Amino acid sequence: MATPPQHLTMRPIADAELPALTRLVEGVFLDDHHDDEAEIEAQIYEPERSLAVFDGDQPVASAVAYSRNLTVPGGPLPAACVSWVAVAPTHRRRGLLTRMMRHQLTELHDRSREAVAVLWASESAIYGRFGYGPASQACRITVSTRDARMLPQTGGAGRVRLLLPVDALPDLTAVYESVRPDRVGLLDRRGAWWQRRLFDPERWRDGASSLRVAVHEDASGRPDAFALYNTKATWDAGPQGEIGVRELLAATPAGYAGLWRFLLQMDLVRTVRWDRAAADEALPHLLGGTGAVQQSLSDALWVRIVDVDRALSARRYSTPTDLVLEISDDYCPWNSGRYRLAGDLQGADCTSTMDRADLSLPVAALGAAYLGGMSLSTLAAAGLVTERRPGALQAATAAFTGARAPYAPEVF
Repeated sequence: MATPPQHLTMRPIADAELPALTRLVEGVFLDDHHDDEAEIEAQIYEPERSLAVFDGDQPVASAVAYSRNLTVPGGPLPAACVSWVAVAPTHRRRGLLTRMMRHQLTELHDRSREAVAVLWASESAIYGRFGYGPASQACRITVSTRDARMLPQTGGAGRVRLLLPVDALPDLTAVYESVRPDRVGLLDRRGAWWQRRLFDPERWRDGASSLRVAVHEDASGRPDAFALYNTKATWDAGPQGEIGVRELLAATPAGYAGLWRFLLQMDLVRTVRWDRAAADEALPHLLGGTGAVQQSLSDALWVRIVDVDRALSARRYSTPTDLVLEISDDYCPWNSGRYRLAGDLQGADCTSTMDRADLSLPVAALGAAYLGGMSLSTLAAAGLVTERRPGALQAATAAFTGARAPYAPEVF
């Protein structure tokens, strides 16, 4: 790796430099500058958690982190949400990304901040070398409403209300916060994060309508599910309308079924698409099978274990476990070594040990398994986990696997 020239300096970003940083990131991601988008980003931006490489007085590379809580098996956990990772095309191949990633992770460790870091990878080939593992998947769902027939026993008493996003926020928050503590993959939405989630400029819509909000209420009038969606009128020898779902979250099966009945039975609509559903979405079972539903998977949230002992002690395990894990971590050497993990659904403890290893794995594989959506046995089949004691792999797989696949609907 080439040594960066002396005129390149790395430091946090001052508030006055935020517009220049915004333009750098927009350019790297092939976008134009938009004042409305920059205004929202400024509200969630944390200058003390920013990092940029400057060529003179111009930023040419960046990486920031947001302070949020991520739900992991066992409940919410502070996580460093890494974003705005960009290197100007004029400064590629100089080791700037490696330099920023190493600094960011070392700072998290040295200051005993978050034990895990998470990000969305714009290109999946980039982040594995920094110890991140793909820990969740997004399912792209396409439903033909002509072929969709909901089972008669699904749903129940309740109603759906249509609201403007600005008026729906109390109901959205109530449903989200009732689900978030137990739904692995969800992030808290303090401050301006709800405003960012509901941001809906016309340039994003590809001819579709403005953002709609449907809230399902149970028989007592309590909101128990919501859907954020757009509609698009299309005609070809008749109505061929489309619905694009941005997010759908339900606290009850009746609320989930009620919202899907509403979406699938909307007049003039022939297709419903949802790009970031959970990998184990229940919709096909509401329809009695997969005939009306097309599904495809892609990577969603990536996890980087910053401190193995703290991260494994912080989550819970589906079955009682007592295992020695041997972790290799070339990028964050403080993680390399053996750890005894003892835990169950009530709590866990992970400490360094010299005992013989039951399993050996790189830290990226541990990150992939951390949210419970990626099986350690699957990783072993790919040659990423090695069983040192017979039976240890099966036991560890059962302990780490969650009740549901992680659901990460929000790109940050």
